[in-house]
Amino acid sequence: MAVLTHLTDEDIYLFNEGTHIRIYEKLGAHIKEVDGQIGTAFAVWAPNAETVSIIGDFNGWNRTSHQLIPRASSGIWELFIPKLGDGTMYKFHIRSRHDNYQIDKSDPIGFWHETPPKTASIVKDLNFSWNDANWLLKRRHCIALDSPVSVYECHMGSWMRVPEEGNRPLGCRELAPLLAEHVKKLGFTHIEFMPICEHPFYGSWGYQVSGYFAPTSRYGTPQDFMYLIDYLHQNDIGVILDWVPAHFPTDEYALGFFDGTHLYEHADPRRGFHPDWKSYIFNYGRHEVQSFLLSSAAFWLDKYHVDGLRVDGVASMLYRDYSRREGEWVPNEWGGRENTEAVHFLRRLNEVIYHYYPDVHTIAEESTAWPAVSRPTSVGGLGFGYKWDMGWMHDTLKYFERDPIYRQYHQNQITFRMLYAFTENYMLPLSHDEVVHGKGSLLNKMPGDRWQKFANLRLLYGYMFAQPGKKLLFMGSEFASWNEWDHENSLDWHLEHPDEHGGMGRYIAALNNLYRNTPALYQNDVEPRGFEWVDAGDAASSVVFFMRYGNNNTPPVLIACNFTPAMRENYRVGVPVGGVWKELLNSDAKEFSGSGVGNLGQVTADKIPWHGRPHSVRLTLPPLGILFLTCRDDQPKTE
Repeated sequence: MAVLTHLTDEDIYLFNEGTHIRIYEKLGAHIKEVDGQIGTAFAVWAPNAETVSIIGDFNGWNRTSHQLIPRASSGIWELFIPKLGDGTMYKFHIRSRHDNYQIDKSDPIGFWHETPPKTASIVKDLNFSWNDANWLLKRRHCIALDSPVSVYECHMGSWMRVPEEGNRPLGCRELAPLLAEHVKKLGFTHIEFMPICEHPFYGSWGYQVSGYFAPTSRYGTPQDFMYLIDYLHQNDIGVILDWVPAHFPTDEYALGFFDGTHLYEHADPRRGFHPDWKSYIFNYGRHEVQSFLLSSAAFWLDKYHVDGLRVDGVASMLYRDYSRREGEWVPNEWGGRENTEAVHFLRRLNEVIYHYYPDVHTIAEESTAWPAVSRPTSVGGLGFGYKWDMGWMHDTLKYFERDPIYRQYHQNQITFRMLYAFTENYMLPLSHDEVVHGKGSLLNKMPGDRWQKFANLRLLYGYMFAQPGKKLLFMGSEFASWNEWDHENSLDWHLEHPDEHGGMGRYIAALNNLYRNTPALYQNDVEPRGFEWVDAGDAASSVVFFMRYGNNNTPPVLIACNFTPAMRENYRVGVPVGGVWKELLNSDAKEFSGSGVGNLGQVTADKIPWHGRPHSVRLTLPPLGILFLTCRDDQPKTE
């Protein structure tokens, strides 16, 4: 045995300072050569340990035979063991200085772990032959603010299962071609995987993370997950990971109370324990914890080539009183409720990512009115690239759940968004959270008979794609499942093709195709010049009309929405130019299982001023329908 030497004094300094963004290269378990011998170098941060030992299948889990050596006063323990390599199972046995506390812990920076409920870490080389160079060269333009970004949210364990084999989930390599083909057929630009970091409880959907540097072994090896990402990239599909720095589980073998002290979490439960999720909260003010989390984010961008991180639970990080009653939280140094340490960490996180990975984006799940979430840190923002528009999601679903006869009294629920739509760079989510815990599927939220439910859902999807902002839709929504999402079973694949369900899939594909090929629908998603109301005031009829504009000479798009089941004929709408206006998409088309009400493909604008515009068209508005029309770009425009 020899003392590990690859951890430099500079590494220790940066780690203790909170600025090391690749500590995973030094801590954990690494196969390497020392003094001519191949073996594994182990290193772990446990500053309050009296002794630390490596236990594993190689030494019969003996707690005394392989003791690590402390590295000065850094709090880091290290050891090199010859002849240990890929596949070795191990844990750290820690004997604390406090209260004779002893515990076996998995590696906080382990690259692979046993499949739960087993908890050992596994030595793993992360070498992989990538074939996604072409994608990496162009991915910056595929997720930019002025690009079409349409995200398919996916839970790997329940997308598709194999009933003949005990209802097991597909592994990464089985999933790759099926998922790529499905997402390409639907026209989405990106997939967002719900958390894939190792987690003890499958029912947490991955939101209770125990291994921040390892994909869960439920679906294969690290290289299997790399294969999946590589395959998607070769099919021009970007990959966003749901990343969870807001909290972590209390399981004894993992991060909590790691060396007999509250090392990663706050000791005071008013700051270190989450009352809703019954989990620990990171101590964002501790420098080494900052290095740990920054390195986790960088790890997925470095080693797995992911194209973005959706950061979960940002609101819970920003406020010390989040989900707490009076007396259950501690004010900050200024007497306020803001978590200043978390704010500093989030800003630092985004500064690091955008400095070293300028071709990716971070996306905040933030449900409050915290200002400038997606504005640069240089102007006081948090620095995220995008923010989920949770307000739009709640307002819109509440509106759509109403019987259409009452919608006239709640028009503001679908128009209010435009008062704030350009204060952030928004992504519009219809995510997994809306189809679980008794909320019902999106289809079952819709009022009316079977026909009206499908028409309402097509209208909802169309309204989302018409609005400024990037798009996100949860798996299964593409064929309008009747049932809530069930993480223990496959999606309802038997609905993919027949009747209205198949029509919904064709409609989603048509929406994505229209969105990706119509610059007016995406170029100015985050700019006020990209949107203009034509008429949002006819609440009695529950109709709205608005324009979307692209750059330069891009043809504008008129969107007409009828939120009632009554067809409206000869409805005059103002437009900016004369000539023919072509119907790009009609949610009521028969190919989508609609009733076929429309405008025979186009209308001609009259030189009749209307809605403050010099021309106008007379439209037939289909029941519970949305129309996309544009002035044909192959004709001279009549001003």
